[in-house]
Amino acid sequence: MKLYPYPSKTAEKRIIKTLERGLGFSKKDLKAVEAYLKDVKKRGDEALVEYTRRFDSDQISVDSLKVTPKEFDLALKTVDPSFLKSLDRSANQLEYFHSKQKENSWIDTPRNGVMVGRLVKPVGAAGVYAPGAKGGKTPLVSSVLMGGIPAKVAGVPSIHLMTPPMENGSINPHILAAAHRIGITSVFKAGSAWAIAALAYGTQTVPKVDVIVGPGNIYVTLAKKLVAGTVGIDMIAGPSEILIIADNEANPEFLAADLLSQAEHDMMASAILVTDSRALAQKTIAALETQMEKLPRKEIARKSIESFGAVMLVPDIETGIDLSNRLAPEHLELIVKNPFDYLDRIQNAGALFLGPYTPEPMGDYIAGPNHVLPTAGTARFSSALSVEHFIKKTSLIHYSREAFAKEADDVIRLAETEGLSAHAHSVRIRK
Repeated sequence: MKLYPYPSKTAEKRIIKTLERGLGFSKKDLKAVEAYLKDVKKRGDEALVEYTRRFDSDQISVDSLKVTPKEFDLALKTVDPSFLKSLDRSANQLEYFHSKQKENSWIDTPRNGVMVGRLVKPVGAAGVYAPGAKGGKTPLVSSVLMGGIPAKVAGVPSIHLMTPPMENGSINPHILAAAHRIGITSVFKAGSAWAIAALAYGTQTVPKVDVIVGPGNIYVTLAKKLVAGTVGIDMIAGPSEILIIADNEANPEFLAADLLSQAEHDMMASAILVTDSRALAQKTIAALETQMEKLPRKEIARKSIESFGAVMLVPDIETGIDLSNRLAPEHLELIVKNPFDYLDRIQNAGALFLGPYTPEPMGDYIAGPNHVLPTAGTARFSSALSVEHFIKKTSLIHYSREAFAKEADDVIRLAETEGLSAHAHSVRIRK
């Protein structure tokens, strides 16, 4: 990991490279995803089973696409009780946090004879996608919780999980235990772009949903991008990223570990340390090299660090915060003395982690906030996955005859100014 004085031309080049790294897909990828979507829309279950058999498990048939109650029962008996205990703690704390996001319908009477308001209703059905890392051997349980819990808290009556099967045609029992814990309606054995297509368009077995959420590879991301508008989606998520602002009191071993926690995700991930201490910067670089050698995914982490990692040496913490606001990182750790003193200055970040004992993985699994966060600078204008992604808001308007008469001439005047005579006539005919 290289040290860059900031501001400088070399630092600026590194920053621009990080900001412009994008989703990293080719025209070939896009055409392939378009073909998968079109085929599933046309052939339904037949296409869904064909692709699942080709890429994940030849044990899948139309009859086995949907997880059965017997499979759920077996999963709950298979997983370790200690896992269920950790799962329950995580789910409870996520449910508590997301319950604070609920909105109520409201009605107001701002003028005599006029009523306005808003109806808040959940969508009818939601789809959650959970990737099957390494053929399902490393189940992304947290994806089930982060996608399903805000939908459940929002009151969505029908929640469907898509996740690719293991080679033997089953779903990892930890995934099923998580789905059972939070009340997922049904689980289907399919992944990648064809799973997103099934949720967006519906098949003979998979219900069509209104909103699709959850992370995945570039095929999943492109599929969500293409069906957006047909259904709602959470966001177009790019590679993972972390930015740490640290002063001379920070522990370099902690910083190195936190940078690597994101670098190991994939080769496009970004891990940046911003500090006003040259000594801390140098110690962190040394610690990172040592720790990286011990990682099972060290080749991925090394490529990420070489391509998009950096230590930015700034003149002061305030300059570091300005740089962070420009980058708008997915994860921002503030490991400085009295981090709460800087809250007012933080403008752009997906999630903010305060203090040395709040590493990013606490937010990934158990703290309560959602870990589906805006990336690639989109924290400038977007937010974490929340209950709001699963609700609709309908405006209410009512006028009495007297209130209508008082405001009718103004509406007529405004409509005619815009050249919309039928609008004006709709009001004038009632006078």
